[in-house]
Amino acid sequence: MKLHLYLLALTPFALAGCVVTEPAPPVTTTTVTREVTTTGPGPTTSETYVTQEPPAVRVESQTVSPGANYVWTRGYWRWNGVTYVWVPGGWVIRPRPAAVYVEGHWLRRGSRWVWVAGFWR
Repeated sequence: MKLHLYLLALTPFALAGCVVTEPAPPVTTTTVTREVTTTGPGPTTSETYVTQEPPAVRVESQTVSPGANYVWTRGYWRWNGVTYVWVPGGWVIRPRPAAVYVEGHWLRRGSRWVWVAGFWR
């Protein structure tokens, strides 16, 4: 009788090596992009929403201006639907003498990032 109790008590230890543990599936991250075009009485605007934070802005060397009416626009990270791609800065001509260029930039809105395109003021 005691032998039967010992065998019964040792059964869980004997079967412990029979348990099969499946490895957890790899974690995948999905990035969601949504483009929204807004129309109204003013100019048409387009916004791109991305769930992945953009990389830090690169430091660029500004070249010599090609003329007095040119303004340097800094480079920026553009979302191509899959990943961020660096767009280098460059010189653009002012549309009118007093025009001021407002740089494009990424803004955080909740858990998403939205691109605000540069424009002339």
